Amino acid sequence: MAGETPIRGDDHLLTPDNAAVVVIDYQPEQIDTVASIGRDEMMLNATAVARTATAYQLPLVLTTAAVKLGANTGTIEELREALPAIDEIDRTTLNAWEDPEFRSAVEATGRKKIIMMGLWTEVCVAFPALDMLRAGYAIYPVADAIGGISRDAHDRAMQRIIQAGAQPVTAISMVAELQRDWGRSGADNLRSILRWYFPRLQEIRAGA
Repeated sequence: MAGETPIRGDDHLLTPDNAAVVVIDYQPEQIDTVASIGRDEMMLNATAVARTATAYQLPLVLTTAAVKLGANTGTIEELREALPAIDEIDRTTLNAWEDPEFRSAVEATGRKKIIMMGLWTEVCVAFPALDMLRAGYAIYPVADAIGGISRDAHDRAMQRIIQAGAQPVTAISMVAELQRDWGRSGADNLRSILRWYFPRLQEIRAGA
């Protein structure tokens, strides 16, 4: 039918009103060791998630590891530029959920559907995802925006969290799920992201 369909009050899918985004450890030191996906394609997808979070005004938690210890630098600039102006939560824990400040920030969003991306899949995504699933959160790892130190490491981690109840999405399926109707307000957000995304994806694949 023509016209706008309303967002369902008890929508089990992702909506701008029920989801939050968690971004874990997109630091140069982590990015440089990913081998399960090409760096440019992974960062394109991660940036698409960041743009989506900003455009749809989703609550967002951004965290890094070991910056204050001097072991790592902060969030990579190309991703930081696409994110809202929020502070990074720096941790010493490998499992972000075991950091009280991170856990409090997630709880403060008031959202139970968590879109998650991080590096590496087998550590910084898997560990908090498993804990948060047990704590009653629905976890949506963005499969093409995350990576591990090998394809096998990434695949085994994805298998592990899926068996625990995680529901993988991709960068573009996520933004489409949030919008879901061209007649709803916000459709220009989806159009803008798609028009930005596909020319860059074609360039990356042409150069591969």
